[in-house]
Amino acid sequence: MAERWEGEGASADAPESASVLRVSVIIPTLDEAASLPLLMARLQQEPELAEIIVADGDSGDGTTAIAERLGARVVMCPRGRGQQLRAGAAAASGDVLLFLHADCVFPAGGLAAIAAALAQNPAAPGGNFTLVFDGESPFARWLTGFYASIRRFGLYYGDSGIFVRRSVYRAMGGIKPIALMEDYEFAGRLERAGPTLRIDNPALVTSSRKFAGRRAPAIVAGWLVIHLLYALGVSPAHLARLYYPRGWRAQ
Repeated sequence: MAERWEGEGASADAPESASVLRVSVIIPTLDEAASLPLLMARLQQEPELAEIIVADGDSGDGTTAIAERLGARVVMCPRGRGQQLRAGAAAASGDVLLFLHADCVFPAGGLAAIAAALAQNPAAPGGNFTLVFDGESPFARWLTGFYASIRRFGLYYGDSGIFVRRSVYRAMGGIKPIALMEDYEFAGRLERAGPTLRIDNPALVTSSRKFAGRRAPAIVAGWLVIHLLYALGVSPAHLARLYYPRGWRAQ
């Protein structure tokens, strides 16, 4: 079970070492020119930020030019979130790696909360944020509660802002460059590496955009099928072809 961290940024009684930890943020992108500026602006207000690494899968909308202009380090790599996350992590130099989706709304004090939580819990290899889905739809509200419930069993995904000590990440062998389920697979190994942390305050807000125009029962059924097939040993490449609707980006 995850240890909860409810501090708002670095608490007044946090050890001084909390301020020493520097966080490298890795963002996989594919045509995220519209989302990236807001996320980067928020991250650059965080004193604990070591660097922002944008791992791009050949965007065609100017994402890389925007990222470089705003001060990110851009790493070009083959398309696919697993490959992009792995390439971004390989280029990182911070004490802690934080993997973020470009369409999330990062909370003020989020990096301070990571640094303080890890400093106060030296046995913790990493963790993630409590996740809130944006929008007022019943499905978005249900998803927020559902994600909170499965987190109790050590289940979480990349949209919840997974963070890990860089030394632990390297010892674990990193994120696998697979076409789907790379976050699920990595989170499982992270849970086995030690007691993980869940940062409740501040929470991370993520976009519900990929659910637009899709029926909630079909989405949930699709998740269940993918997890079952993955457990049965079906290749992630085949699962990716099943999971992503025609016309949707594999990102």
